[in-house]
Amino acid sequence: MADAQGWIERDIATVWHGFTQMAAYAGNRPVIVERAEGRELIDVEGRRYLDAISSLWVTTLGHHVPELDAALRDQLDRVAHSTLLGNGNRTVIELAEALAPRVPVDRPRFLFASDGAAAVEQALKIAFQFWTNQGVEGRTTYLAFGGAYHGDSIGSLAVGDGGFGTDVFDPLRFPVLRCPTLGEPGAVDRAVELIAQHADRLAAVVLEPLVQGAAGMALHDPAAVVAVAEAARAHDVLLVHDEVATGFGRTGTLFATEQCPGVAPDLVVIGKGITGGYLPMAATVASERVWEAFLGDDLSERTFYHGHSYSGNALAAAVALRHLELLDEWDVLANVEARADQLGARLAEQVEPLGAVAEVRRRGLMTGIELAPPADGLRWGRRVSAACVERGVLIRPLGDVIVLMPMLTSTAEEIDRIVATVAEAIEEVAAAEPTP
Repeated sequence: MADAQGWIERDIATVWHGFTQMAAYAGNRPVIVERAEGRELIDVEGRRYLDAISSLWVTTLGHHVPELDAALRDQLDRVAHSTLLGNGNRTVIELAEALAPRVPVDRPRFLFASDGAAAVEQALKIAFQFWTNQGVEGRTTYLAFGGAYHGDSIGSLAVGDGGFGTDVFDPLRFPVLRCPTLGEPGAVDRAVELIAQHADRLAAVVLEPLVQGAAGMALHDPAAVVAVAEAARAHDVLLVHDEVATGFGRTGTLFATEQCPGVAPDLVVIGKGITGGYLPMAATVASERVWEAFLGDDLSERTFYHGHSYSGNALAAAVALRHLELLDEWDVLANVEARADQLGARLAEQVEPLGAVAEVRRRGLMTGIELAPPADGLRWGRRVSAACVERGVLIRPLGDVIVLMPMLTSTAEEIDRIVATVAEAIEEVAAAEPTP
């Protein structure tokens, strides 16, 4: 069997990795995973890495979870996939029934997709057609926020705020109203003002509640979310919450919206952790009010002519259903609360005092450590992450922000190890800079 370098060479010869400069891929010493156990990934040479980013924010309970493995195998004995276009599937129905009382949406209906960007795209189209189905003209734009990231399809890029090299696609993006990120002074008042001024042209407000993950874990208060929701309700503007990153326990509650009293969005987008990191699945969750606007005669213009080949895949649904059960059976959110408190304490002790750290931002287990390199172009985020990987902890940065996203079942020992490793890596990289 080839060694790690041999696998990297084979990788480069055939695979194109997303959000990756392939000319630099080999030099960045990627981990080539062969298998996994618990919260560790194991590479082709047998080295183990504690997965401190939950495999890009999707894995919740761990890798190779016996109960989830069994759910997948059991579904294989029935059917792997059947179309939801005009037909149903028992397992998908059971999943929707289990999710319905858990999502922060009034009498929800679930339109399944394969990933968060696709589910955001669905939400944008639903919000647009909601108004046209009722003969309302001019509701054709959206209010979005600074620092927003909603995916990399064209519609999701439009409501997102750029970055990650996506400016090249600006000619393809449609214009939106943009408010500063809700964490900035005065932004809440500005958002409320924009909703009031432009209600007659807004299809929806699109918001990441409490944490803007791709913005480096930019935070805002529940009160800010409540104020925006109240303004949207007062002016009859639909509210879309993108909970792809914040959903399924990352912030301490199953959904971040739960921490915002009285808020019930018209549409919620869920994904990432829905299957515990096993299979691609997402959903656009619509309130009954929104859903009813699409009811009409068969083949009528009120129909939502949208759907994907693998929407509501039965294998993914079976794992998602068992995952939802395990969150309760294992009292996972109690562990999240304990580990989040521990994570905050350890970061305050070991990371925040470092001179190379500008700021630490955290809600629940979602953490961004913003570094303070002395000059541009030093790639500190990349270098600190590489130093963590050398120590057996897998990290992937967002620019010069080190992202920590421990799994929901992480132990106290693992949290201690993650923080200690990151602190050592930051000190190592900072010490390597020549003194001015």
